[in-house]
Amino acid sequence: MGGFNSIVKLFMPKDRVFYSLFEDVAANLVEMGKVLVELVETKDMDIRKDKVHLIERLEHKNDDYTHRIFVELGQNFITPFDREDIHYLASTLDDVADYIHGSAKRIDMYKVTNINDSVRKLADLINQGVQELARAIPELRNMSNMRVITDACVKINSLENHADDIYDRAIADLFDQESNAVELIKMREIYQALEIATDKCEDSANVIETIIIKYA
Repeated sequence: MGGFNSIVKLFMPKDRVFYSLFEDVAANLVEMGKVLVELVETKDMDIRKDKVHLIERLEHKNDDYTHRIFVELGQNFITPFDREDIHYLASTLDDVADYIHGSAKRIDMYKVTNINDSVRKLADLINQGVQELARAIPELRNMSNMRVITDACVKINSLENHADDIYDRAIADLFDQESNAVELIKMREIYQALEIATDKCEDSANVIETIIIKYA
């Protein structure tokens, strides 16, 4: 099937390849979000280790897609929308992947045995955010269903606000309850990486909104 897809892409009008690549990125992010939730839900350290490795592999896959988008951008005179918007959308989506990976890596490196509710809630919000991005991105192909795109972007905005609230409360509780400075720093870094992932989802949604305002 992969070979057939490559042949199809070969004969596709050159500007159409961007849509396929962005859809590949979105599907990969959905997978990363799902694995992140599975990682924070399990207490089994071996399973958790496997999930961290899987997220790492998916993040490398995402880097490859992003690199291909930039290569296409360098080679194609015709693009479906502004070059800087393509560049910015690819960068922000890549940031989402980086911060999902960064969160997972920190949970693993810092040997967090007891994953609390705040971490689970933030992971769930990231998961919802990438699913909304995956709803919006395929609609950029023909822009006939604007409602789906705008609804997804509004939802991402609201998820990010929710994540801010959870993050603020988690940090306040941490300073209130954690007397061990090392543990405090570890948890704060994990919260930060998770919260930034939701910020980056919102950045991606903002680029998508910019694109539809210009081309609708």
